[in-house]
Amino acid sequence: MKLAFSTLGVPGLPLDDVVRLASDHGYHGVELRAHPEEPVHPGLGPAERAEAAARFKDTGVEVLALAGYAKVAAPGADAPVVEEIRRLIDLAHDLGAGYVRVFPGAGDYQKPEDADAVAARRLGTAAEHAADRGVRILLETHDSHRTGADAIRVLGLVGHRQVGSLWDVMHTWLGGEQPNESYAALSPYLGYVQVKDIASATDTTPLPLGAGVLPLAECVEVLSRHGWDGWLCWEYEKRWYETAAPLPELLDAGHDHLARLLNDSA
Repeated sequence: MKLAFSTLGVPGLPLDDVVRLASDHGYHGVELRAHPEEPVHPGLGPAERAEAAARFKDTGVEVLALAGYAKVAAPGADAPVVEEIRRLIDLAHDLGAGYVRVFPGAGDYQKPEDADAVAARRLGTAAEHAADRGVRILLETHDSHRTGADAIRVLGLVGHRQVGSLWDVMHTWLGGEQPNESYAALSPYLGYVQVKDIASATDTTPLPLGAGVLPLAECVEVLSRHGWDGWLCWEYEKRWYETAAPLPELLDAGHDHLARLLNDSA
């Protein structure tokens, strides 16, 4: 498996520094938060996109994915959501990223079956553009669809190879799924896996990997046992928790912890 980290852990950090961190600490790639607060977002022009892509290519650090914020099950018209996904897809293509992340985001008052149908319709519409651009759209286990069982209700309706799943191990755990259950549900669709650690279900402040309660060893063991050889991406949510320790000083220990888990599960 290859290792990456999310720039959610280094809010606003210039791309040169992001690339340097990945290279210096042994990470194969990065997940770029695609937001106007960050150096990379859909508003970038062609020259800026080319310059960003060249930075990564020159160092050999891969752009794993763009973490977007489109909410595919949210109430409202389809067109703005589909357009938001398409813009993310175009940016991913220009930067050489293989994936874009989207959220479910259903409203509290929506019936689950209605939210599933809305999400599937929008994802299916955007899938053809993704296929043309060589990018996969990944629905993250998050918010209204936090478990693998929730996500596959949508993914099964879409039935398109360019639409898959992003397994966030915190949300499936918070939803009460065991790692083997999450993997069984998501494996036909799995793009990559987000790892992290927290103190408890009521305190989700990010911690160094291995310092909290999330079943990271079990997740890696399940992946290894089934011969899955994709990406593990550390999503350290520094942007939302200003008092959390700075990510750069944790990257070496995080890399070593994941390497140990991979070695132990081999």
